[in-house]
Amino acid sequence: MPRQQVSDLAAVALRRHGVEIIFAQSLPSALVLACEARGIRQIAYRQENMGGAMADGYARRSGRIPVVCAQNGPAATLLVPPLAEALKASVPLVALVQDVERPHVDRNAFQEFDHPSLFASCSKWCRRLPAGDRVEDYLDAAFVAAGSGRPGPAVLLLPADLLKEEVEAFSRRTSCYGTWPLDPVQPAPRSLAAAVAALQEAKTPVILAGGGAAVGEAAEALRQFQALHRIPVFTTNMGKGAVVETHPLSAGVLGSLTGPKALGRHSRGLLRKADLVLLVGTRTNQNGTDSWRLFAESSRFIHIDIDPQEIGRNYEALRLVGDTRSVLEALSTALAAAGGLAQEGRAERAATEIAAAWTAFEADRAALAQSSAQPIRPERVMRALQARLPEQATLVADASYSSMWLVGQLRATHHGQRFLTPRGLAGLGWGLPLAIGAQIAAPEAKTLVLIGDGGFAHSWAELETLVRCRIPLAILLLNNGVLGYQKDAEIAKFGRYTTACHFAPVDHAAIAMGCGCRALRVHDPALLDAALSEAMEADEPVLVEILSDPDAHPPLSLFDGTLDPA
Repeated sequence: MPRQQVSDLAAVALRRHGVEIIFAQSLPSALVLACEARGIRQIAYRQENMGGAMADGYARRSGRIPVVCAQNGPAATLLVPPLAEALKASVPLVALVQDVERPHVDRNAFQEFDHPSLFASCSKWCRRLPAGDRVEDYLDAAFVAAGSGRPGPAVLLLPADLLKEEVEAFSRRTSCYGTWPLDPVQPAPRSLAAAVAALQEAKTPVILAGGGAAVGEAAEALRQFQALHRIPVFTTNMGKGAVVETHPLSAGVLGSLTGPKALGRHSRGLLRKADLVLLVGTRTNQNGTDSWRLFAESSRFIHIDIDPQEIGRNYEALRLVGDTRSVLEALSTALAAAGGLAQEGRAERAATEIAAAWTAFEADRAALAQSSAQPIRPERVMRALQARLPEQATLVADASYSSMWLVGQLRATHHGQRFLTPRGLAGLGWGLPLAIGAQIAAPEAKTLVLIGDGGFAHSWAELETLVRCRIPLAILLLNNGVLGYQKDAEIAKFGRYTTACHFAPVDHAAIAMGCGCRALRVHDPALLDAALSEAMEADEPVLVEILSDPDAHPPLSLFDGTLDPA
């Protein structure tokens, strides 16, 4: 029987699972060398926090389970933040982490750490490879853990000496577990029948769709459900793009975007009047429900989710456990077989109300969206960007205000557009690496990322990664010299803010050019159109730095009556 290094067997197994890219920084070296020898491309990040977020963006955009690698010790600790985001946002990824050599365990070896304890709170599954001849078994188990049930991160610890060990090269494994959701799940027929009965009894049903509805085939299933059964659809921040927002029954993003000049200011009444809310792939979290204040107390709920524990967490609901696509398709078939929903002008009345909300929203923001003021208003930037969105585009935002500008000011106009925001934990700095992963996952679709100067400071080292790897990302940087949300939230809550909120002036375009990245600096809103066109059409990375208004803030409910007086 021929013998082969464990690292080689691991690389073969990764190829079997469809892995074409790994996000790594050389380590574990034996594994990365074996992967590159088999045609698996290494995207070498500059820091593990960013590498994990790249893998996250790759998963969200591709529907494939990505691999991120890291060294033991300090490198492994830097994987915790992106794994925590992926866990909360239900994004699958496999982390392959080098561990110290087996004879050195518990001897205070260099960079030795208790990795199982480290990853216990931020992964679904964490194991240490016990023997070289089990490497395929454990890699398969990692992919199954990541992509089955509620998706999330799985961690496999690889002792450095074990990867170089030679074992008999023999395997019976042929399965590919590299896509997600791995196991389509449908609820029991009686649960579907109960949901059909509840929908047919309802007078004013609506749908609130979360991140679980915006992924791959789930989004298409929701669009078909909306078209066939003519139910209004709201989305959470993470659900943005699940349906086309030019559809007459698409009411846009709601959540906490209900302040003055927000679409939600005009659309939330439709949700308050709903006697039945179909929750689709949402955690009913604080941001997605405006601190659990969006629904009327009399509303009833049906909840579709792959995670049984999420159903009923905040709202007692009729339970439909399963992956979004399978459940929506089964529910749609059952509803059609039962005669569908009574119309009697229901959908037409809702469409009229939704159209009025969009019209009022456009009127409210018109002055800001057309403003010639300097520093530049973000609403003006979003208006210029809206006019240049390709039909196939990936729009990514960093956390905090960047997410709110993107989901609240842009309108999804085509089925091929995707919107990605780090809303699981919503940590600053993940916008750029999420976009890098998304652009690599879908090179045929132009990816643009919106970030603020506060978040960009976490990640600007990855500009070198963009240039070195020739990733044609468009970066739209709003430079207002301030931690905008932090300052505004502190004023709203305490009447003053801390000294951390203001920054010294930084020329981010100069930093980008120092990394070999094309960069533009825009002071005048009249130059926005040309700068955005250049960035969107380029076949190389381009940073557009926009000097923006430090007093501008999205219309959040938190500021209604505080920063935005009644």
